[in-house]
Amino acid sequence: MASKKIADILGDKAEDLLNHKCKVDKSTLTLPSPSYIDDIFVQSDRNNRVVGSMQQLLDHGRLGGTGYCSIFPVDQGIEHSAGASFAPNPIYFDPENIVKLAIEAGCNGVASTFGVLGILSRKYAHKIPFIVKLNHNELLSYPNKFDQTMYGSVETAYNMGAVGVGATVYWGSEESTRQLQEVSEAFALAHELGMCTILWCYLRNDGFKVNGTDYSTSADLTGQANHIGVTLQADIIKQKMATNNGGYNAVKYGKTSPLVYKNLSSDHPIDLCRYQVLNCYSGKIGLINSGGASSGESDLKEAVETAVINKRAGGMGLIMGRKAFQRPFKEGVELLIASQDVYLDESITIA
Repeated sequence: MASKKIADILGDKAEDLLNHKCKVDKSTLTLPSPSYIDDIFVQSDRNNRVVGSMQQLLDHGRLGGTGYCSIFPVDQGIEHSAGASFAPNPIYFDPENIVKLAIEAGCNGVASTFGVLGILSRKYAHKIPFIVKLNHNELLSYPNKFDQTMYGSVETAYNMGAVGVGATVYWGSEESTRQLQEVSEAFALAHELGMCTILWCYLRNDGFKVNGTDYSTSADLTGQANHIGVTLQADIIKQKMATNNGGYNAVKYGKTSPLVYKNLSSDHPIDLCRYQVLNCYSGKIGLINSGGASSGESDLKEAVETAVINKRAGGMGLIMGRKAFQRPFKEGVELLIASQDVYLDESITIA
């Protein structure tokens, strides 16, 4: 049984989340482990420097050496506007506090913009792995559109000492084909230079909203987004936690199979997340789920729930930002540590 602290945080959801058995058996998956890099990446076409970068990322912080990963991401100053993101806690207008929080919380790495990491690179690039986010959407252009624009070069990220780069493709958007091509080229160059790659695999299209339900976080559609992402040779996939299923059937576009819903998933959140993992080459490429928006007092419980769902589904970890930085510094550290504790608790097993 999980530690009493974790069980208490989960409350009335503890029994359901900690004892669920998935439809897709865990024996079919590659699971995070201390030997993950040797088992998977050493066998791949990634060069020795990429293997070293992945090992450096997975060896850092409180989860170092476990195969699990806790990344602190802050690109919301561009994606959601600095005012909306940092007004709840203005210390984060200063990017140094972003890096300090990641270090204090024992994260594997910090992911942010060229500006945030660049202004601090000489002071901190050797102290915590940097992941530079290459592209962004922004909310100043009007009308807003679902697009991601490159903000800098892979070479710049390399020169600031980053171990990896990240990028977003808005699958389903009108601009997704161009984004796919840009990211594919950027990831290929990053691999040549020895950096690992993380792909934000998000769905964006108003057509995914049907009869008041948003299927952009359905397990079947996000699963396919993941499957395209690993085809681009992303080394880690970042995906929102699945909240429903049946997106293909609702939007009545694309192809699926009744067996996806009958044999490979259910309406249980761990089954939904396992289908996301299944689409990451059955776990050979790690899935990290995002923490989502800050909800206030319920953030700690939501963070621990997300960690339990991801771990028990076979995922690699969490990439959690707003829930941590939109609260006092000490509370943000405690929240990140609480989510990491799920991965360190050996009694919380793969479903």
